[in-house]
Amino acid sequence: MDLNTQRSKLYAQLQGQLIVSVQAPDGHAMRDTHTLTHVAAACVDGGAPAIRCGGYGGLEDIRSISNRVDVPVFGLTKEGSEGVYITPTRDSVRAVAESGATVVCADATFRPRPDGSTFAELVTVAHDSGILIMADCATPEEVLSAHKAGADFVSTTLAGYTEHREKTVGPDFDCLREARELVPDAFLIGEGRFSNPADVAHGRLIGANAIIVGTAIADPGFITGQFASLLH
Repeated sequence: MDLNTQRSKLYAQLQGQLIVSVQAPDGHAMRDTHTLTHVAAACVDGGAPAIRCGGYGGLEDIRSISNRVDVPVFGLTKEGSEGVYITPTRDSVRAVAESGATVVCADATFRPRPDGSTFAELVTVAHDSGILIMADCATPEEVLSAHKAGADFVSTTLAGYTEHREKTVGPDFDCLREARELVPDAFLIGEGRFSNPADVAHGRLIGANAIIVGTAIADPGFITGQFASLLH
Protein backbone atom coordinates (compact mmCIF):
# COMPACT_ATOMS: atom_id res chain seq x y z
CA MET A 1 0.00 0.00 0.00
CA ASP A 2 1.50 3.36 -0.99
CA LEU A 3 1.91 6.17 1.53
CA ASN A 4 -0.93 8.29 0.19
CA THR A 5 -3.34 5.38 0.52
CA GLN A 6 -2.01 4.59 4.00
CA ARG A 7 -2.45 8.21 5.03
CA SER A 8 -5.99 8.51 3.72
CA LYS A 9 -7.02 5.23 5.32
CA LEU A 10 -5.58 6.22 8.70
CA TYR A 11 -7.16 9.67 8.62
CA ALA A 12 -10.58 8.11 8.06
CA GLN A 13 -9.99 5.43 10.69
CA LEU A 14 -8.79 7.82 13.41
CA GLN A 15 -10.98 10.88 12.82
CA GLY A 16 -12.78 11.74 16.05
CA GLN A 17 -11.25 8.79 17.88
CA LEU A 18 -9.37 8.07 21.11
CA ILE A 19 -5.87 6.60 20.76
CA VAL A 20 -4.30 5.04 23.86
CA SER A 21 -0.64 5.39 24.79
CA VAL A 22 0.66 2.27 26.56
CA GLN A 23 4.09 2.94 28.04
CA ALA A 24 5.90 2.53 31.35
CA PRO A 25 9.33 3.89 32.33
CA ASP A 26 12.14 2.03 34.04
CA GLY A 27 11.30 1.37 37.68
CA HIS A 28 7.55 1.39 37.11
CA ALA A 29 5.62 -1.66 38.27
CA MET A 30 4.36 -2.19 34.71
CA ARG A 31 7.76 -1.94 33.01
CA ASP A 32 7.41 -5.31 31.34
CA THR A 33 6.81 -5.88 27.64
CA HIS A 34 4.52 -8.87 28.23
CA THR A 35 2.37 -6.86 30.65
CA LEU A 36 2.12 -3.82 28.38
CA THR A 37 1.22 -5.99 25.42
CA HIS A 38 -1.81 -7.32 27.28
CA VAL A 39 -2.77 -3.82 28.41
CA ALA A 40 -2.63 -2.67 24.79
CA ALA A 41 -4.82 -5.58 23.73
CA ALA A 42 -7.34 -4.74 26.46
CA CYS A 43 -7.46 -1.12 25.25
CA VAL A 44 -8.16 -2.33 21.73
CA ASP A 45 -10.93 -4.55 23.11
CA GLY A 46 -12.33 -1.38 24.68
CA GLY A 47 -12.47 0.36 21.33
CA ALA A 48 -9.08 2.04 20.85
CA PRO A 49 -8.46 2.20 17.06
CA ALA A 50 -4.69 2.65 17.51
CA ILE A 51 -1.99 2.28 20.15
CA ARG A 52 1.00 4.52 20.86
CA CYS A 53 3.86 2.55 22.41
CA GLY A 54 7.59 2.06 22.72
CA GLY A 55 9.15 4.69 24.92
CA TYR A 56 11.53 3.19 27.43
CA GLY A 57 10.54 -0.32 26.34
CA GLY A 58 11.58 0.77 22.89
CA LEU A 59 11.68 -1.60 19.98
CA GLU A 60 10.78 -4.69 21.99
CA ASP A 61 7.47 -3.15 23.07
CA ILE A 62 6.71 -2.02 19.53
CA ARG A 63 7.40 -5.46 18.07
CA SER A 64 5.38 -7.29 20.71
CA ILE A 65 2.36 -4.97 20.61
CA SER A 66 2.36 -4.78 16.80
CA ASN A 67 2.23 -8.56 16.66
CA ARG A 68 -0.58 -8.77 19.23
CA VAL A 69 -3.06 -6.08 18.15
CA ASP A 70 -4.82 -5.68 14.85
CA VAL A 71 -4.78 -1.88 14.84
CA PRO A 72 -2.19 0.70 13.75
CA VAL A 73 0.72 1.21 16.12
CA PHE A 74 2.32 4.62 16.69
CA GLY A 75 5.84 3.65 17.74
CA LEU A 76 8.67 5.57 19.35
CA THR A 77 11.89 5.19 21.26
CA LYS A 78 13.09 7.19 24.25
CA GLU A 79 16.85 7.55 24.38
CA GLY A 80 18.32 9.45 27.31
CA SER A 81 16.35 11.96 29.36
CA GLU A 82 17.48 15.43 28.32
CA GLY A 83 16.83 17.52 25.24
CA VAL A 84 15.54 15.67 22.19
CA TYR A 85 15.14 12.04 23.22
CA ILE A 86 11.89 10.83 21.59
CA THR A 87 12.97 8.96 18.44
CA PRO A 88 15.78 11.50 18.21
CA THR A 89 17.78 10.42 15.16
CA ARG A 90 17.54 9.09 11.63
CA ASP A 91 18.72 5.69 12.85
CA SER A 92 15.99 5.70 15.51
CA VAL A 93 13.33 6.35 12.89
CA ARG A 94 14.60 3.49 10.72
CA ALA A 95 14.63 1.16 13.73
CA VAL A 96 11.04 1.99 14.66
CA ALA A 97 9.98 1.39 11.05
CA GLU A 98 11.69 -2.01 11.05
CA SER A 99 9.95 -2.97 14.31
CA GLY A 100 6.48 -3.03 12.81
CA ALA A 101 5.07 0.42 13.60
CA THR A 102 2.57 1.98 11.24
CA VAL A 103 3.55 5.50 12.30
CA VAL A 104 6.77 6.70 13.91
CA CYS A 105 6.45 9.45 16.53
CA ALA A 106 9.38 11.85 16.75
CA ASP A 107 10.28 15.05 18.55
CA ALA A 108 9.64 17.99 16.24
CA THR A 109 10.66 20.77 18.59
CA PHE A 110 13.17 23.41 17.58
CA ARG A 111 15.86 21.92 19.83
CA PRO A 112 18.98 20.36 18.24
CA ARG A 113 19.05 16.62 17.59
CA PRO A 114 21.86 14.31 18.72
CA ASP A 115 22.80 13.46 15.13
CA GLY A 116 22.40 17.00 13.80
CA SER A 117 19.42 16.08 11.63
CA THR A 118 16.40 18.24 10.94
CA PHE A 119 12.82 17.09 11.41
CA ALA A 120 12.36 17.33 7.64
CA GLU A 121 15.14 14.75 7.26
CA LEU A 122 13.33 12.43 9.66
CA VAL A 123 10.22 12.78 7.52
CA THR A 124 12.23 11.67 4.50
CA VAL A 125 13.70 8.70 6.37
CA ALA A 126 10.26 7.60 7.60
CA HIS A 127 8.68 7.85 4.16
CA ASP A 128 11.62 6.11 2.51
CA SER A 129 11.13 3.32 5.08
CA GLY A 130 7.49 2.97 4.06
CA ILE A 131 5.79 4.42 7.13
CA LEU A 132 4.11 7.64 8.21
CA ILE A 133 5.42 10.09 10.81
CA MET A 134 3.84 12.04 13.65
CA ALA A 135 5.45 15.23 14.95
CA ASP A 136 5.55 15.55 18.76
CA CYS A 137 5.51 19.32 19.27
CA ALA A 138 5.64 21.72 22.21
CA THR A 139 4.33 24.95 20.66
CA PRO A 140 1.89 26.00 17.92
CA GLU A 141 4.83 27.34 15.90
CA GLU A 142 6.49 23.91 16.00
CA VAL A 143 3.25 22.33 14.83
CA LEU A 144 3.22 24.69 11.85
CA SER A 145 6.88 24.00 11.06
CA ALA A 146 6.42 20.23 11.27
CA HIS A 147 3.36 20.37 9.04
CA LYS A 148 5.33 22.34 6.44
CA ALA A 149 8.14 19.77 6.73
CA GLY A 150 5.76 17.02 5.65
CA ALA A 151 4.59 15.43 8.91
CA ASP A 152 1.57 13.19 8.34
CA PHE A 153 0.27 13.87 11.86
CA VAL A 154 1.05 16.77 14.20
CA SER A 155 0.49 16.72 17.95
CA THR A 156 0.75 18.77 21.14
CA THR A 157 2.53 15.94 22.96
CA LEU A 158 5.40 18.03 24.32
CA ALA A 159 3.52 21.21 25.29
CA GLY A 160 4.88 22.17 28.71
CA TYR A 161 7.84 19.81 28.54
CA THR A 162 10.36 22.21 27.00
CA GLU A 163 11.55 25.66 27.96
CA HIS A 164 9.47 27.19 25.18
CA ARG A 165 6.07 26.88 26.86
CA GLU A 166 4.89 26.85 30.48
CA LYS A 167 3.38 23.59 31.70
CA THR A 168 -0.35 23.74 32.36
CA VAL A 169 -2.06 21.74 35.10
CA GLY A 170 -4.18 19.85 32.58
CA PRO A 171 -4.05 19.74 28.78
CA ASP A 172 -2.67 22.84 27.11
CA PHE A 173 -5.90 23.74 25.35
CA ASP A 174 -4.54 27.12 24.25
CA CYS A 175 -1.68 25.38 22.45
CA LEU A 176 -4.15 23.06 20.75
CA ARG A 177 -6.47 25.89 19.76
CA GLU A 178 -3.64 28.07 18.43
CA ALA A 179 -2.14 25.14 16.53
CA ARG A 180 -5.45 24.47 14.82
CA GLU A 181 -5.62 28.09 13.70
CA LEU A 182 -2.14 27.79 12.18
CA VAL A 183 -2.72 24.44 10.44
CA PRO A 184 -6.41 24.26 9.51
CA ASP A 185 -5.82 21.39 7.07
CA ALA A 186 -3.52 19.20 9.21
CA PHE A 187 -4.48 16.04 11.07
CA LEU A 188 -3.96 17.46 14.55
CA ILE A 189 -3.78 15.22 17.61
CA GLY A 190 -4.20 16.50 21.15
CA GLU A 191 -1.91 14.79 23.63
CA GLY A 192 -0.47 15.61 27.03
CA ARG A 193 -2.21 15.51 30.42
CA PHE A 194 -5.64 14.51 29.10
CA SER A 195 -6.89 12.83 32.25
CA ASN A 196 -10.67 12.48 31.95
CA PRO A 197 -13.47 12.22 29.37
CA ALA A 198 -14.31 15.93 29.72
CA ASP A 199 -10.77 16.85 28.66
CA VAL A 200 -11.08 14.61 25.62
CA ALA A 201 -14.44 16.07 24.62
CA HIS A 202 -13.13 19.63 24.98
CA GLY A 203 -10.03 18.82 22.96
CA ARG A 204 -12.21 17.61 20.12
CA LEU A 205 -14.46 20.65 20.42
CA ILE A 206 -11.60 23.10 19.92
CA GLY A 207 -10.16 21.39 16.91
CA ALA A 208 -8.29 18.13 17.53
CA ASN A 209 -8.96 15.43 14.96
CA ALA A 210 -8.11 12.80 17.57
CA ILE A 211 -6.89 12.60 21.16
CA ILE A 212 -4.18 10.44 22.74
CA VAL A 213 -4.59 9.46 26.39
CA GLY A 214 -1.96 7.47 28.26
CA THR A 215 -1.57 7.45 32.04
CA ALA A 216 -5.24 8.06 32.84
CA ILE A 217 -6.21 4.86 31.00
CA ALA A 218 -3.18 2.58 31.01
CA ASP A 219 -1.63 3.11 34.46
CA PRO A 220 -3.51 1.30 37.28
CA GLY A 221 -1.32 3.06 39.87
CA PHE A 222 -2.48 6.48 38.69
CA ILE A 223 -6.10 5.37 38.44
CA THR A 224 -6.03 3.88 41.93
CA GLY A 225 -4.59 7.10 43.30
CA GLN A 226 -7.40 9.11 41.74
CA PHE A 227 -10.02 7.00 43.49
CA ALA A 228 -8.13 6.84 46.77
CA SER A 229 -7.61 10.61 46.90
CA LEU A 230 -11.35 11.12 47.32
CA LEU A 231 -11.43 9.05 50.51
CA HIS A 232 -9.03 11.17 52.57
